[in-house]
Amino acid sequence: MVVAVGLGLAGLVHSEPRLHSVLRYAGAAYLVYLAWRIARSDPGGTTSTLAKPIGFLAAALFTWMNPKRLVSVLGAIATYITVGGNVVWETSVIAAVLAIACLISCVVWAGFGAVIGRFLANPRARKAFNWCMAGLLVLSVIQCFGTVFWPAFW
Repeated sequence: MVVAVGLGLAGLVHSEPRLHSVLRYAGAAYLVYLAWRIARSDPGGTTSTLAKPIGFLAAALFTWMNPKRLVSVLGAIATYITVGGNVVWETSVIAAVLAIACLISCVVWAGFGAVIGRFLANPRARKAFNWCMAGLLVLSVIQCFGTVFWPAFW
């Protein structure tokens, strides 16, 4: 998805450079909105479970149709691809970094799932966890806004 969006979006950005800024800030704003939703979510909420897990094909299709995934990919591409840069190289680096981060994240969540699940059973702990995750999401967006507010440091 990163490669497809990166290579397709790059052509649009090169033809209309203002689109780069629009996508960059719209994607960052949406991620901040998601962080707010995570932080404010009900810590005592329940999760529903499916009677039967979805299969590989359904999961793969869900990834392509998931609006949060699409916005996060658009946000990464719009934030880290430079106007006039080597689009193929930059898209490849972004795809590799996201793939490595995803693999590490999946391994950590799978490995520590039982421990985290017991810890998050407590609503107070879940609320603290949600605020930490929301804060980390906001921190990941700061670079996008940092170039406007603190250009000397970026």
